[in-house]
Amino acid sequence: MTDSTDEPIVPAPASQGLVRSARRLLRRKERTSTAEFLAEGRQAVAEALALPSTVLDLLVGADVFERHQDLLRAAVRAEVPVWSVPPALLATLADTVTPQGVLAVCRTVDVTLEDALAGAPRLVVLCDQVRDPGNLGTVIRCADAFGADAVLVSRDSVDLYNAKTVRASTGSLFHLPVAVEVDVADAVAAARAAGLLVLGADGGGQGTVEDLVDSGELSRPVLWVMGNEAWGLPPEHADLLDRLVALPMYGRAESLNLSTAAAVFLYATATAQRVRS
Repeated sequence: MTDSTDEPIVPAPASQGLVRSARRLLRRKERTSTAEFLAEGRQAVAEALALPSTVLDLLVGADVFERHQDLLRAAVRAEVPVWSVPPALLATLADTVTPQGVLAVCRTVDVTLEDALAGAPRLVVLCDQVRDPGNLGTVIRCADAFGADAVLVSRDSVDLYNAKTVRASTGSLFHLPVAVEVDVADAVAAARAAGLLVLGADGGGQGTVEDLVDSGELSRPVLWVMGNEAWGLPPEHADLLDRLVALPMYGRAESLNLSTAAAVFLYATATAQRVRS
């Protein structure tokens, strides 16, 4: 493999063993036992490479390595091995219908609950029993976009390193602390100890997010708890929170999906906090 401003980087052929090891990471059990996962696509790979000591190997399609020279150069600078894989073989590792031909084997990046809430967080979101990987990944992306300090993922939620979750986060997984397998009661207690108001998103809430904006309460540090896509927050978890809050609905839609609602709550909170700061 060469690295020159004038010559393209030509990766060495990947061994069958490396490809087999990468394919095993499609299973949650293997991801858990190895503390490794796959990040697919240009954006996810670029963000993973920007986080030191995260990428272990970079796999690129033998037919498209010239297209991804910027990523290959970033990998070489980070001293990450770059490997060429036949397109048909690389497709067996991809989760998309039309893969981009670039994939990274990464170390897991989750942190403890204590680390996620370290410092003085002002905006945190807790996903409670969220089962759809696309929703979890999109909530992480929204949290990143609106400047949240951390994301917490409860027990019984979808795996953070599911390929669809990683893809839906569009690289945001590598931008902010994410804690997994979190006990909701522990998270609520820790958030309160850190000075956060603990709010739950619920269509039957006692008030709306607009009420909290008007009262000034939304300018406080907040932990938002988002429940399951189908049944929302379990009663035993809702009872732990300071308040349940609804979104005002002005049109005829019955509801919003989880990640869309999370985006609105997070945007409203981030805006209120910045207006009052």
